[in-house]
Amino acid sequence: MGGKGIRIEGLKKRYGKGDTAVDALKDVDMHVAPGEVVGLIGPSGSGKSTLIKCLGAVVDPTAGRMWLGDEQIYNEGWKVRDLSALRRDKIGFVFQSPYLIPFLDVTDNVALLPMLAGVGNHEARARALELLTALDVQHRARAMPSQLSGGEQQRVAIARGLVNRPPVILADEPTAPLDSERALIVIHILNDMARKFQTAIIVVTHDEKIIPTFKRIYHIRDGVTQEEAGEGREFQ
Repeated sequence: MGGKGIRIEGLKKRYGKGDTAVDALKDVDMHVAPGEVVGLIGPSGSGKSTLIKCLGAVVDPTAGRMWLGDEQIYNEGWKVRDLSALRRDKIGFVFQSPYLIPFLDVTDNVALLPMLAGVGNHEARARALELLTALDVQHRARAMPSQLSGGEQQRVAIARGLVNRPPVILADEPTAPLDSERALIVIHILNDMARKFQTAIIVVTHDEKIIPTFKRIYHIRDGVTQEEAGEGREFQ
């Protein structure tokens, strides 16, 4: 991992054609270094979701350039042949809901992705246990998702996002369902994991509780980003 983290230059996304065309992203520049957690905020309809979908190789940009880690993935067209493998191996996703598989225990929920990527059973489970230990939920390794608290489920979801050792994690409203204490714990965990694994992390959020923790913030409005320094408030 490591390298350039996330880098975007001149990214544009247009939906539709002619008089009905909508420019969701107009000219986005962004950089998130390895080991850094950056906030992405903006009103509804500002382009946050479109930007994350482009970064996650879910939506095709219209123009621009993107790098994940040391690899250029887009330059006026995708430079990667297998986008599903890119999403599996290079990008970790953490969502508002954990989306754990209900019939798999905690270890298998985390180990499944590396197994799908061809990692052997023993190695995949060892990776899973390492992350569960780092996130202080190793004692729940054999539990089923329904037996976990909301905070434990979100920690398992973070472990799943990290298990393939991606250079990038996209976290979409990861603290929305949590109270203030648990929300700050999740952000603290993301910062610890970013430093430990040198992962570049973007957190999309409306959550006023966590915005003061970011050292850098990108505001997006009408498809244009503006970078500003955050408070970088220390965790309590």
